[in-house]
Amino acid sequence: MTDGDTDGDADAYWTVADPATAEFVVQGSEFLGHVRPVDSVEAAESFVDAVRAEYDDATHNVPAYRVRADPAGELLREYSSDDGEPSGSAGKPALNVLTQRDLENCAVVVTRYYGGTNLGVGGLIRAYSKAVKDAVDAAGVVEERPHETVTVTVEYDDSGTVRGVLESEGYEFEADYEADVTFHVRVPIAEAEGLRDRLRSATSGRADLA
Repeated sequence: MTDGDTDGDADAYWTVADPATAEFVVQGSEFLGHVRPVDSVEAAESFVDAVRAEYDDATHNVPAYRVRADPAGELLREYSSDDGEPSGSAGKPALNVLTQRDLENCAVVVTRYYGGTNLGVGGLIRAYSKAVKDAVDAAGVVEERPHETVTVTVEYDDSGTVRGVLESEGYEFEADYEADVTFHVRVPIAEAEGLRDRLRSATSGRADLA
């Protein structure tokens, strides 16, 4: 995808919409492709570890991920491993599917239970590629933009005003009601400063913003 494919937002990118798993059998070997959206290398590695723990009886758990190391996507961390399969037959084909579909902030693990018949390098490449393709198709692909969390702390008298601004803009948020009210708002990075300005104006500068 080019920048032009993402509504003119150069920071926008494509990723999977939801976690998903797809499975099939090739000559007795069972393959399960697991995919999920992630927002950091740590989240990708945590997902890989979780799948390996859940399927620790499998013959192989082959991971691959492409993750933005900075919000603008100028640094992209790519990783894959063959996890004991012949070199180049598993991890790289899995990663290639993510690359060909231009997916970022996306992690996959392909689980294989060996069925007694060797598939050969070509057969493995096809199987591991299919597992990722099927999982991505099951998950669906969406356009996403980098987000940050804006924290807004106000007294109770201003909380209704802040909530009204956030709801009118359609932002996702959580609110903690303690001595004051603190809103944690998920905002596209490109819109964060504008939101801060609107909240300062709406509360006559009384909002504590971070």
